Amino acid sequence: MTVQTAAPPERAYLVGLELPRSRFDGEDSLEELATLVAAADAVAVGRMLQQRRSPDPNSWVGKGKAQEIAREVARLRAELVVCDDELKPAQQRSLEELSGVRVVDRSAVILDIFARHARSREGRIQVELAQLEYRLPRLTGKGKELSRLGGGIGTRGPGESKLESDRQIIRKRIQELRERLGEVAKQRERARGSRASEGLFLASLVGYTNAGKSTLMNALSNANVLVADQPFATLDPTTRRVTLGGGTTVLLSDTVGFVNKLPPALVAAFRATLEELNDADLLVHVVDVSHPNAHERMRVVDETLRSLGLGSPRAQGPLQPKLLVFNQTDRLRGGDGAALREALAAEFPAAIFVSALLGEGLDALRERLAAAATARWKRIDATLPYAAGALVQRIRQRGALRRADYGERGIRIEAEVPPELAAEIAAAKLR
Repeated sequence: MTVQTAAPPERAYLVGLELPRSRFDGEDSLEELATLVAAADAVAVGRMLQQRRSPDPNSWVGKGKAQEIAREVARLRAELVVCDDELKPAQQRSLEELSGVRVVDRSAVILDIFARHARSREGRIQVELAQLEYRLPRLTGKGKELSRLGGGIGTRGPGESKLESDRQIIRKRIQELRERLGEVAKQRERARGSRASEGLFLASLVGYTNAGKSTLMNALSNANVLVADQPFATLDPTTRRVTLGGGTTVLLSDTVGFVNKLPPALVAAFRATLEELNDADLLVHVVDVSHPNAHERMRVVDETLRSLGLGSPRAQGPLQPKLLVFNQTDRLRGGDGAALREALAAEFPAAIFVSALLGEGLDALRERLAAAATARWKRIDATLPYAAGALVQRIRQRGALRRADYGERGIRIEAEVPPELAAEIAAAKLR
């Protein structure tokens, strides 16, 4: 009997540049890269951080530093080098030649993780398209791959299939995927139209990856959304009906998390999915309050939302209506945790603090969502004919029916309802 054993994780050597205007501390960025590498089934065996005024145009780190990397790679028996920025094709080739091992960048790692987690037809199309558009300029000769050593990070497509490496086939495949994505976008548009016709308030969860959005989604809706302690566990948008206090029903959606240095090819491929956020009545920005770089991560999310046109076209203009939710308060313990919470409450007085894991603060969040959903509701006092019984039922489902008296002329109702339903009532009421 032959026992199948999993291949050992790739041994990766991490390299980062700390530039004068870097948003994140270089060590913190490398720590995040190590987390991404682990999610791609590799293990970081060493790391190097170089301070430079700007990246070297030829090898990204410079020839001398590349030779130092080669020595460390040999000493640690690393199988690949992972760079903390997206490399130009020439930089990648040069660094491979100087280091003697395969080189991938942060974008390739993120794309690899997305490929692992793509489940739906749309998700697989989007990921494969992003991978191929990233990969095409990195091919040399007549389709020869840079990652010519077989499998590993940067070679896997959705479902663990091996990515195509022939330039002509890739171009043809990209065209096919774009056409398929166009069809899917039309289907999404029809679905959005159907949802809009219901007139339900839509709140969309956004946030940095691993902020606990899916855990919060499950806690509020009793949905069975995948929860995993790793980046990008959720790729496919999930929308659920959630009943709040007072019988108010809203739609709550969860979508892919953001990350620093998100690959442009990935943002482009997922634009159709992310642009659904334009339809949201409220963006619920979920933040891991326990993370030391919480403020920087909040800025990354805001900048990504602006790049998608969610808000004013002005660079510093306001975004869509947004509710800030500081999650994972269960990790804030002791005096330091209390002090941090107090400071954040002073800085963001409208924010809500919750622990989706323990259920703390969820009632306050439900109340805030209900208040946002009902803020535009209209008070109705009308008499409906008995033939409008189905309309009364919709009032019960989508609004707040305060009174229903069944008299000789018809059904006298008092209610608060969304504007779309108020228009239906106005058209149907007895004069």
